[in-house]
Amino acid sequence: MQVDREIDTRGLNCPLPILKAKKSLNDMVSGQLLKVVSTDPGSVRDFQAFARQTGNELVAQETVGSDFIHVLKRR
Repeated sequence: MQVDREIDTRGLNCPLPILKAKKSLNDMVSGQLLKVVSTDPGSVRDFQAFARQTGNELVAQETVGSDFIHVLKRR
């Protein structure tokens, strides 16, 4: 998957990963992909709710070791 931007939010707890993702998405154009890497286990459900509330598509979520990876598509 070719992402357009990646942000590292490791070590940050809710709501900071969501806030940083929101800021990045605001600087992107429709259809671009944003990858967010987090270590907060709560980020899994947080990003699901964020996608529902904002209309951005949650394309993928996966856990790799202690990292939680979220890929959002800008609406």
